[in-house]
Formats: sequence, C-alpha cells, structure tokens
Amino acid sequence: MPRPDRVLMWLSIVLLVGGSVPLGADEIRVAVASNVAKAAKVLAQRFEAATEHTVVLASGSTGKHYAQIRNGAPFQAFLAADVERPRQLEEKGIAVAGSRFTYARGTLALWSPESGYVDAQGQVLQTGDYRYLALANPRLAPYGQAARQVLETRGLWASTQGRRVMGENIAQTFQFVQTGNARLGFVATSQLKAMDASNKGSQWRVPESLHEPIEQQAILIEANQAARAFLAFVGGENGRAVFREFGYEVP
Repeated sequence: MPRPDRVLMWLSIVLLVGGSVPLGADEIRVAVASNVAKAAKVLAQRFEAATEHTVVLASGSTGKHYAQIRNGAPFQAFLAADVERPRQLEEKGIAVAGSRFTYARGTLALWSPESGYVDAQGQVLQTGDYRYLALANPRLAPYGQAARQVLETRGLWASTQGRRVMGENIAQTFQFVQTGNARLGFVATSQLKAMDASNKGSQWRVPESLHEPIEQQAILIEANQAARAFLAFVGGENGRAVFREFGYEVP
C-alpha cells in the first residue's frame, strides 16, 4: 500500500489540476458500497455543481461490486466498505496502482424502530423477545462481517442461528428492520444519521473492541482525469466534511 503522505500529495495535485484546467463534460461511473450511498450522493451533487462532469452512482454490496469489476463492469472508481477488495484489485492490476486511500471509517449499530427496546449495552441480544435479527451477509458486506464478529465475541453466533435474516447488503438489512420484518438488526450508524430525528427508535452503538475496524477505501479503476478529480474531491476537505456529517470517522 502506498504511504499515506504520498496518497495525500497525489490527491492534492489532482485536485489542483482538476480545478484549474477545463476538462470538458464527462460521465463518471462509480461503484459505491451501500452504507455510503447517501453520503456519496451528496458528494456527487457538490462535485457536479463545481465541475462540468456527471457522476453516476451504483450502490450495492462491496463483495458484489468487487466481482463485477473483476468481470469487466465499466466502473471508473470504487468506494468500498473495506480495505481488502480495493487491495486485491490493485494487486491484480485491475485498478490503478497507487490510487488507493482510506476515505472513512464506519461504525456499527444495533437498531430497532421501537423506542426503549435496545438498551445501552446491547443486552437485548441475549434477553430480548425477538423472532428475527437482521444483518448483512458477512461474505459480501463488511458491515455483515463486523456484525458476525460481534455475535461471536459475545458467544451468540450459534444461539441466534434460527433468528438471523441476512440482507445482500447493509441497505437491504436496514429495510428489513425499518419495515418490521425484523425487530432489530445491525446497521451502519450513517444510515441512522440520515433518518429523521423523530423516527430513530432505539440503538446501541457497538464498540469497536467487539469487531475489526470497518476501514473504507476508495480506488481508481480507470485512469482518466475526471475520475481522478472525483476521487480527489472525495478524499479532500469536501469529502471529509460530508462523511463527518453522516457519522463516519475520517482520516
């Protein structure tokens, strides 16, 4: 992985060039992890307002996007929910070497739309009267992998086997809980931040000590100037401000 100072220097140069040289209108196709879809939409709108480009976002699970990119899907940039998939794309020569960087660090929450149902320590997992517990598929979604680690750390993976329902990605998992198909579930804190304050129910923000960090990286798939400029925008102060607003920790 390139040194962080070199990545930041590269981003600064790209942003400077992108802001001072007319590039002409271009369409940038970006694969986006489901948890960051709303933040990416805000960033895309701000980038489009500042440039002549159009950003087309496709949200889904990081694992599915990784498979699509490996099979030649025409994305030019990838905002993943982990480090591993961008690293593999770089190592396999599918993505642009040296373009990978961490843009945010995600946090996990156990959530129910019912006020007062989820307690401050998450003991509802052991004691709660629930039929279904939603989480994203651990094989496809880093947030699902983190949820599995939480259950394993607490010794609950086996005992919840008949109660678990898995979404393909964290967006579908959120819908399971929001619609009442599951009484509670593991979701991204950023999803709760995007909700109306009067409709947030109850939640337990899961300590990172219970799972591996959810470090989210971006990488350039196709080396064109417009896509470079967009990733520079994501990695710059504009991006950091938006990710903070949505509840992420930023580098």
